[in-house]
Parts: sequence; C-alpha cells; structure tokens
Amino acid sequence: MKIKSIDHLVITTNDVEASIKFYVDILNMELDDSNGRVAVKFGDQKFNIHRGKAEFLPAAENVTFGSADLCLIAEGDILEIEKELIAKNAPIELGIVKRTGACGPIDSIYLRDPDGNLVEISVYVK
Repeated sequence: MKIKSIDHLVITTNDVEASIKFYVDILNMELDDSNGRVAVKFGDQKFNIHRGKAEFLPAAENVTFGSADLCLIAEGDILEIEKELIAKNAPIELGIVKRTGACGPIDSIYLRDPDGNLVEISVYVK
C-alpha cells in the first residue's frame, strides 16, 4: 500500500454556524451541506464539521474541541493573503513567519478558528 493523499479531516465544533463563517467567509472554502452533513471543500479535499463529539460513528476515541493543528497551502502572495485576512478581521495568532512544509520552505500565517483549532495558512517559497 502507498498512501496518495488526504481526502478529508473531521473538525468537531461547539458552534457550527461560527465554524461555517470562519471556513467559508474568511478562508473562502465552499460549503457542502448535502446528505444531512456539514462540510467545507477546497481543492480535492474537505473538512467534515461535526456538531458534537462522536456525531457519526466510528469516531476518534478522544474527541476534543480545538485540538486540531492544520496547515493549509494557499496560492498567491503571502503579503496579499495577510492583507485579505486583516480586512476580514480574521483572528490572526501570528503574522508571517518562515517554516518548513512537506515539500520545502513555506511562509505561514497562523489563525484560530472559533473552537481554538490552530490553522496555518502557508505559501511555498519559490
């Protein structure tokens, strides 16, 4: 077996509407509320948003609100992304910093979603 990519991750929230606002309005993801579930899509991936611990089974053994630490790769210039986030009053935790991603050097901005999950928005350095 060779793992190819990530299809989806699950984020458990205390406030589904606040999560949708963050991921759709601030991060420009697409809402998918088909099949009685809530998810946000981006590229070929998605985050399923669960409204409570173990909403769907099986589930992670120790579901905790705000325990995720996610890194998302964005297209564009990191300075323009920072300006966009500031204009949207995004909850920026840490401004542009140099990090290392799976494929090399990245510039990153850190935010917190409404549940306290750490969301890193990054651009690969060319």
